[in-house]
Amino acid sequence: MKSKLAGLILMLVLVSGAIVLLQREDSPGTVEFAQGEVQFNRDIRPLFSETCFNCHGPDEHSREAELRFDLPESALSERDGGVFALVAGSPEKSEAWKRIVSDDPDLIMPPPDSHFNLSETQKGTIKRWIESGAKYQDHWAFETPRKAVPPVADRAGWDRSAIDRFVLARLKSEGLSPSEPADKRTLIRRLSYDLTGLPPSVEELYQFLDDDRPDAYELLVDRLLDSPHYGERMALAWLDQARYADTNGYSRDGARTMWVWRDWVIQAYNEDKPYDVFLREQLAGDLLPDATQGQIVATGFNRNHMITAEGGTIKLENLTNYAVDRVKTTSEAFLGLTMACAQCHDHKYDPISQEDFYRMFAYFNTLSDKGIDGAGGKNAEPIIHAKSPLHHKNVDTVRDTIEFLKLERQKRASRLRSDWESRERESLEQLGQDLAFHEFKPLMVNNPNIPPSMVEFQEEAAVFLKQQSIAPGGTFYSFACSLKEDPDSLITGLRIEFLPHPEVNEGSLGYGKEDELGAFGVSAVSVSAGKVPVADFDLNSEVALKDATASYSHEDYPARAILDPRWPTAWSPLGQVRKSQHLTLTFEKPVDPREAPYFSIMVNFQQIANAGYFKMMAMTGKDDGTNIPSPIQRILNKSIKERTQSEIVEIANYHELHDPELESLNTDIATYRRRLSEMTEAYPVQVMDTAKNPRKTYILNRGSYDQPGREVEPGVPAFLPPL
Repeated sequence: MKSKLAGLILMLVLVSGAIVLLQREDSPGTVEFAQGEVQFNRDIRPLFSETCFNCHGPDEHSREAELRFDLPESALSERDGGVFALVAGSPEKSEAWKRIVSDDPDLIMPPPDSHFNLSETQKGTIKRWIESGAKYQDHWAFETPRKAVPPVADRAGWDRSAIDRFVLARLKSEGLSPSEPADKRTLIRRLSYDLTGLPPSVEELYQFLDDDRPDAYELLVDRLLDSPHYGERMALAWLDQARYADTNGYSRDGARTMWVWRDWVIQAYNEDKPYDVFLREQLAGDLLPDATQGQIVATGFNRNHMITAEGGTIKLENLTNYAVDRVKTTSEAFLGLTMACAQCHDHKYDPISQEDFYRMFAYFNTLSDKGIDGAGGKNAEPIIHAKSPLHHKNVDTVRDTIEFLKLERQKRASRLRSDWESRERESLEQLGQDLAFHEFKPLMVNNPNIPPSMVEFQEEAAVFLKQQSIAPGGTFYSFACSLKEDPDSLITGLRIEFLPHPEVNEGSLGYGKEDELGAFGVSAVSVSAGKVPVADFDLNSEVALKDATASYSHEDYPARAILDPRWPTAWSPLGQVRKSQHLTLTFEKPVDPREAPYFSIMVNFQQIANAGYFKMMAMTGKDDGTNIPSPIQRILNKSIKERTQSEIVEIANYHELHDPELESLNTDIATYRRRLSEMTEAYPVQVMDTAKNPRKTYILNRGSYDQPGREVEPGVPAFLPPL
């Protein structure tokens, strides 16, 4: 398989870099055209593709009269009765032209029942092409690039480069005059955006304006080319072509970390990597002798396709879709043509058969990838862990910034600590003040994926979920509730009490089995209040939450996690799921039950599992729970003089991380730490590999994964010489 894929690499390098050596002997080759002359690829091929190729093109199944207008040897050859479809230089002797201008419905081409028509302008273009010799060209992607001789510049200052001379000649041909030269301020702005995607800084602007050297512009170009932002700007088009994304695309569009490959592309531009090396490493870096980690990362090019972990999909169908995507992307990026049509049938307009498509497909159908993978933010196999290939020059700067911010936090915290301790002590003293709970009566429930019969409202205002009903990323239940009695005071929060049930995992709280029998997790709770009962949570009348506490929380699943909008976080009482537990949420502002007597409560269960039996209650007064750890509470209850040195350090560290006044600094520190991690640590990235037992490839009838036909081996399309 390695030798076969090596052949593919050779083929692509030749196609992209030296097609001049590969043209078929019967190819029309590169044709010279006079300025303004009608060209087959630019002017005629699109017309024939639209109106003629369906019956007289590459597809032998739909071809009529054994006539092909895509090949000169067919279109220009003598036919039965001495007739020529096309006669170079003579429309009048060309049967095709006679039929194009005919009024006879039995002769006119394209025929009336094809529903295609040629406008008078299009007919004139075809006539001029025939008159000028009916010169054919290869598919434009196979045309040999030729270096044109630049025209002579007849205007002062326009002979500095060949590009200027071509531009001047084209302007002259259109009867236009060049604009006046741009000023230096405009030049640096254009150039900076073109080469880095960023505007020039004020310092860079004035530096250029003050530079009177004759080569100031060239020096500016050199400086921008040396900028690390140059690679970022240049990589954009390639990232789009390679369908780069850090999410999987399907279903929940789960996250993945393909940015390591993105950084490889940026670095390739910054170091001016030769194109043949750029191509080779992305297509088969893992197959190169003694492949480096960077060369393997490069193969992420063909792992940027969409991936699904959705239950109910078919593995073989998904694997087929992935390999099809690789063929499409490789042909578009490196061959300069689209092969997608040939997935289902021979291409009707380009020289690509369905067998060509699946011979290419076979090169990319050899991975150890899975049909269903990539759930929960994990990269889909095969993967490697690698550091960013970028040559970061500011690692020390980021480290220094983190230390500076930590020092600033420490200074600010020392000024805030006294007030913070006073507030926390007061909150501890008020725990449970005027606390009371008032049962909610569930009225209705909404979950579009669960039959209503699976949710039962029982006595004591409890909810019983009759079975595990979890989706891969979690599920939700939205309840419309009313108060069983008027509390005569403002509602300050919500408590959900989870109770063991004999039908739930042998008397447990939840339906989970993997982490622990009886486990469950709550990723979010949303509350709205209004004048009428509504099962669906109403964003317009949302009640904001400011705090969350629990009777018990596993250290990895704290109660406050449900206030985090990111779905992977959750609260869970893992380790204590055989006895009752409660979750208490405090509202940002109290709710008056006389103005909003009905509540909509949406409970999101995380993918751990859902709970089985619980009741919901309105809270009045102060929550009797706290998120302040017991050791910190003990220190707060001591005077400063009574505290040991270790206690002083402990409470200082806790304060720096938990005071809302320091939140912005903590966010900045976390951001820079994440940036430092991305610059210096290894992250997973999806790559290519070869499975121990590669899958076989078959021509798929109509492109359908479940209709395999004849088996094929890896190979290049027939329009190229065999390897």
